[in-house]
Amino acid sequence: MGDSHSWAAVPAAAERARSVLATAWSCAVTADGGREEFVGAHTVDDDGRVILRVPEDSALLTAALCAPRGEPSAVLEFADVAPVPVRHRVRARLWLAGWFTPEGDRLAFRPTRVVLAPPTGAVVVALDEFAQARPDPLADAEAHLLTHLADAHPDAVERLTRLVPPDGLHGAVRVQPLAVDRHGLTLRVERARTHGDVRLPFHAPADDVGRLTERMHVLLRQAAAASCPRALQRQRADGDG
Repeated sequence: MGDSHSWAAVPAAAERARSVLATAWSCAVTADGGREEFVGAHTVDDDGRVILRVPEDSALLTAALCAPRGEPSAVLEFADVAPVPVRHRVRARLWLAGWFTPEGDRLAFRPTRVVLAPPTGAVVVALDEFAQARPDPLADAEAHLLTHLADAHPDAVERLTRLVPPDGLHGAVRVQPLAVDRHGLTLRVERARTHGDVRLPFHAPADDVGRLTERMHVLLRQAAAASCPRALQRQRADGDG
């Protein structure tokens, strides 16, 4: 009945890694001493295996075909880039170390080590957890959701800052939506020389866009009932001067 409250306020590392892998548009591959960048060339199987389409003249394809057992070691790197223009847009990096196997005109990559590196520090993700995890249900829609919120509803973003502790807004010059997942919304608070992130957790998971809309309305109602932080009031006064 209804939504359970027995859930984490942030995505697990394995889930976030799978979200990065599912939504990243480019992939950098280091193998056999060389590095190549591939754009829009990879897909992901349910178990996390990466299928890479490479040009016939790719050095990577040649290395895969000529290597003993056809399995050269390689490292794949993916970047999680914020869809809204903010300072330091790379939200995390994902590295997969493992082996390529040629499959016709494609290369299949099975990871043997997974490392997720958000700003808080690198985390090694267990292979079984990575294989069993699924991307966040909002991952594919996140870019549209955040850009729409930032471009069409800046008033809502400003209202949400009322949920940020006053010391979190000290010296703020701009606040933008940085990330959203089924567990909550993250705001990027930019100051003159620094920045910080503030997470606004939902009261229950949002497993689809419809539920996300309801969760956002709850946050906005909570913000409407909160007083305007003094730091933001000073910011407005300084801006009007």
